[in-house]
Amino acid sequence: MQTTDACAGEFRREFLDELHIAEAQLLALGEAVPAENYDWGPAEKTRCFSAVLVHIAVGNLGLLDRVGVCEPEVMRLYGAIEGEGIARLVAVVRKNLSLESSITEKTEVLDLLRGSFEAVRHSFAAATREQLEEKQNFFGPPSTVRRVYMRMLAHSHEHMGQAIAYARTMGVRVPWPDPLKEMERIEAGAAAG
Repeated sequence: MQTTDACAGEFRREFLDELHIAEAQLLALGEAVPAENYDWGPAEKTRCFSAVLVHIAVGNLGLLDRVGVCEPEVMRLYGAIEGEGIARLVAVVRKNLSLESSITEKTEVLDLLRGSFEAVRHSFAAATREQLEEKQNFFGPPSTVRRVYMRMLAHSHEHMGQAIAYARTMGVRVPWPDPLKEMERIEAGAAAG
């Protein structure tokens, strides 16, 4: 039977592996969509493509702020915001909504997205088991910091699905291999070798 420390180390590695997948796919998708399509949205009053990517990035950074992480990217966006608790959360959400409409250029969007994932990766890798298990009232009933990190991962995948749908509607193919074709390729290689 594995020790608690071994399980915690395995979870940390698995989380970082999953975070890498989300980051790599989102950045590849962002690169594949032409800059002139970054303002495309499926309907009025919906997020455009750039806003979806910014929403993911500021979601990562806002959640890091919520758990008290002081990564440089977090401080750059939220360092001047005053208040604590729910008042600070409301101010961060308002700031995030304004960033979704003000950060629209492809390079700036992708830099923000890249920086947000770097901040998540760095802070998660540096967090102690005790820090991850700390319970606070983040959005309702007390929860662990670890769960907030899981929310970042789930939120990234949720909106990646949205970004994929947008890209496909624009006629842009997802820039990674089709999973079934990739499995067939691996199977054929294994049978041949």
